[in-house]
Amino acid sequence: MIEYNDKNYVCHLDLGMGIIRGKWKAVIMCHLNKGPKRFLQLHRITAGISQKVLMNQLQELENEDLIIKEVVCEKPLHVEYRLSEKGVDLYPAIEILEVWAKKHYHHIKHVEEIK
Repeated sequence: MIEYNDKNYVCHLDLGMGIIRGKWKAVIMCHLNKGPKRFLQLHRITAGISQKVLMNQLQELENEDLIIKEVVCEKPLHVEYRLSEKGVDLYPAIEILEVWAKKHYHHIKHVEEIK
C-alpha cells in the first residue's frame, strides 16, 4: 500500500492514475503540451467543461506540480498555464494512451462539436 495526500493506493500505477483521474486533466494536459494557454483559451478548446470545473482541475494539476500558473506582466495583465517539467515528463504516457485509443477504437464515429 502507498499513502499519498491522505489516500491509499494499491501500487504506483494506481497512484499515477489517481493523479490524472477524471475526464478533464489529461485533456487539459494535451492542450497545454501544444504551448501555454490562457484560462479562456483552455475553456474554449476544452468543449463541454464549465469554468468552475476547469478552475478546479487546473488547481489540482497545479497542486501536483504538473502545470505552472504564470502571471504575464504585459498589457493587459493576464495569467497563462503551461506544463511544468513534471508535466512534460508525464505527457508521453498520456500520448501513448491516446495513440492506443486511436488504433483500437478508430471505427468509432468522431463527432465534431458544431458552434
